[in-house]
Amino acid sequence: MVWKVFFGPMLALLLFSMPVLAQAIPENASAKKYSDGWECDLGYRLNGEICVSVEVPENAYATNHRYGLGWDCLRGFRREDRKTCVAVRVPDGGFLDPSGERWQCLRGFIKVDDTCQEVVVPENAYLIDATYGSDWDCERGFEKEGDLCNAIAVPINGYLNGSRHGQPWTCERGFFQKGSLCEEVVVPDFAFFDDATYGVGWKCQRGYRVHNGGCEVIDVPENAHLDRTGNHWECNRNFQNSKGLCVLNN
Repeated sequence: MVWKVFFGPMLALLLFSMPVLAQAIPENASAKKYSDGWECDLGYRLNGEICVSVEVPENAYATNHRYGLGWDCLRGFRREDRKTCVAVRVPDGGFLDPSGERWQCLRGFIKVDDTCQEVVVPENAYLIDATYGSDWDCERGFEKEGDLCNAIAVPINGYLNGSRHGQPWTCERGFFQKGSLCEEVVVPDFAFFDDATYGVGWKCQRGYRVHNGGCEVIDVPENAHLDRTGNHWECNRNFQNSKGLCVLNN
């Protein structure tokens, strides 16, 4: 018949262009919802072309996830060689941290290798937190020397400054440090007390300068004035210093 001759090749072409039948879905698997193909059901893992049941080792639980091992260790156990869960050994003085897979030392202990050693706090000291547990520091008025806290020798007219580095004490106002002592600052006539870190503890008043441990009046020559410090003089503008005088700068 004519229709067989006409439609035969077209039918063959149509059948050839149709998608291949979907691959057979193995047992314990389901078709993917949003893409082609299939995936193993929860509790099963792909092994070659089939889905095999997940074997949950001792001290573990099934995670019911499609990916990964399909199980995880119970709290207090950690995964080893992807096949077993071994107990986390918590030493004396330690505790299991929130992860359930590691341990930390209690306050008052410090981690040393796989142990927690108790911190020995000497007299006049207190516990502090450290990177790997606890440590100790000296109380105010004491300084660390080896494994002890020894009292800081503060001289008369001195006080503790709280510094953790350098000199732990400072002389009171009106005194200056000389060696391990605090000596009183003697302010000469025409001077005032100065608590600068460096110096003799006093400065001359404006119009005076230091001379022989005291302050003497400054003899300001003609055409000169006291400088910014008030303890020296300088020539006026258009004058220059020449042997202690201010001469015109021609």
